[in-house]
Amino acid sequence: MQLLREWFVRRFSNPQVFILLALVLLGFVAVWAFGNILAPLFAALVIAYLLEGVVIRLQDFGLPRLLVVSLVFVIFVATLLIMFFGIVPLLTRQVTQLVQQVPAFVNRLQTTIETLPEKYPELVSQEQITAFMGSLGDQLADAGQGLVTQTLASISGVITLLVFLVLVPILVFFLLKDKHQLIAWFQQFLPKDRHLAISVWREVDVQLGNYVRGKAVEILVVGVVTFVTFQFLNLQYAALLATIVGFSVLVPYIGAAVVTLPVAIVAFYQFGWTSQFAWVLISYGIIQMLDGNALVPLLFSEVVDLHPVAIIAAVLLFGGVWGFWGVFFAIPLATLSSALLRAIRTGQIAASEAAEATSEAVSAPAEVESSAA
Repeated sequence: MQLLREWFVRRFSNPQVFILLALVLLGFVAVWAFGNILAPLFAALVIAYLLEGVVIRLQDFGLPRLLVVSLVFVIFVATLLIMFFGIVPLLTRQVTQLVQQVPAFVNRLQTTIETLPEKYPELVSQEQITAFMGSLGDQLADAGQGLVTQTLASISGVITLLVFLVLVPILVFFLLKDKHQLIAWFQQFLPKDRHLAISVWREVDVQLGNYVRGKAVEILVVGVVTFVTFQFLNLQYAALLATIVGFSVLVPYIGAAVVTLPVAIVAFYQFGWTSQFAWVLISYGIIQMLDGNALVPLLFSEVVDLHPVAIIAAVLLFGGVWGFWGVFFAIPLATLSSALLRAIRTGQIAASEAAEATSEAVSAPAEVESSAA
C-alpha cells in the first residue's frame, strides 16, 4: 500500500497533471454517458472540425469570416443534397438488387462446394461438405430473421436520419459562425492554470485535424477510384462495393481484409473462375497497395507514427466502447493517449525539478550560516 501511495504521489504531485487527467476523464465520461443523446451534436462537431480548415484557408485571402462560413456552408449543404438525392437512391437500389440475388449466390456457392469432393477427394470428403452446408443453412436462416428484425426497426432509423439531416446542418453552421464565442464560453468553466492541458491539446490538435481531413479525402479518393475501376471491369454493384471499400479505410488493416470477401463473392458469381475474375481481384489489390503505400503516407505525414499492434489495439478498444466513432477516431485517441503519457512524464519531471529547487533554496541559508560560523 505504501508503494502504491508513493507511486501516485510521484506521478501526480504536479497539479497540472491532475487537471489534465481530470479534463480528459470528464470528456470520456460525457461521451460514454450522453453519446446516443448528443449524437447529432458530436456529428456536427466532427463536420465543423473538417470544414474549419477550409474556412481558415479562405480567411487567409482577407475575406470576412461570416462570408466564408456562409459560402462553405452552402457548398456543404449542396453536397449533402447531392448525396441524399443522387448517391443514396443508387446505393439503395443496388442493395435491393443484391438482396434479391442472395438465393442465386447461395445456389451457386452450394453447387461449387458440392463438386469439391469429386475434384479433390483426398482433401475434402462428402461428410465434411454435408456438415458445412447444414451449418451454412442455419446461419443463413438466422441472418434472414435478423434482416426481418432490422427491416421492422428501420422506421425508427428513417426518423432518426431525418432528424440528423435537419439538426446537423444547423449545428454545423452555428459551430462555425460562433466558434470563438463558444470557445470563450466553454473556457469559463475550466481552471485558469491549465498550461499543460493546452500544450497537449495543441499537439493533438495538429494531428487530429490532419487525420480527420486526411481520412475524409482518403475515403473519397479510394471510393471514386474503386468505382471507376469496377465500372471499367463491368462488375455488378460497382457503386455499392466502391462505397464499402471507401469506408473500409476507417479500420486500418482489418477493413481491407474484410471487404475483400464481398468483392470476391460478387466477382465470382458474375464471372466464375475466369480471367475477368482474376482482373477484379488484381485491380482491388493494386488499389489497396497504392492506398497503403502512396496515399496514406501523403495524407498523414503529420500524424505520429504508431506501431501496427498499437493501431489494431486502439481500433478494438475504442471501437468496442464507442462503436463507429470509436473506430473513426481510434488513431487520434491513441495519439492522445501517447501525448498524455508524455505529459505525465513531463509533469513528473517538472515536479521533481521544483522539489529540488525548493530543497536547494532551503539548504542554501543553512550552508551560509555554517560557513559564517
